[in-house]
Amino acid sequence: MNSYTVHTSRFHVRYSETDQMGIVYHANYLPWFEVGRTDFLRGAGVTYRQLEEQGFLLPVTDATLSYKQPARYDDEIEVRTRIGELTPVRLTFAYEIVRAYDEELLVTGETKHVFTSKSLKPVRLSRSLPELYAWLEAAYGKG
Repeated sequence: MNSYTVHTSRFHVRYSETDQMGIVYHANYLPWFEVGRTDFLRGAGVTYRQLEEQGFLLPVTDATLSYKQPARYDDEIEVRTRIGELTPVRLTFAYEIVRAYDEELLVTGETKHVFTSKSLKPVRLSRSLPELYAWLEAAYGKG
C-alpha cells in the first residue's frame, strides 16, 4: 500500500461475523473499514465523537470493496488505512485488509466522505479546523 501515513488496526474475526460456510460474511468488512478510519483519526489526536461535539460530521458518500480471499473465524486480521484523496471538503480513505500471520491480502476498498455541519451542509475543513486539516495533509503527503 503506497502511502505516507498508514494506520493499522488489528483484531480477531469473531464467530458472529462468519456465515454458514465458515467465512466472514461480505457485509462485515464495511464495519471493519469504520474501525480503520476512526483509529486513523485518533492518530490525529481527535476522535469522531470530538468532531461531532464540535459540530462536524463525516458522512460516507460512496463505498467500494473488492474481495480477494476469505477471512475465517479467529483469523487475526489487520485493517490498513490511509488517505486516498483529500480536498478541503472531501476525504477518501483507502483500505487493505490482510490476514496477519501470512500477509495474505483479503479485501481492498475505499470510502468517500464529505465534511459537513450537523445540518449536512458541506464545510471547508481547512477553514473550520485548520490544525486537523494540516495533519491530514501531512498524512496524505501534501503538508
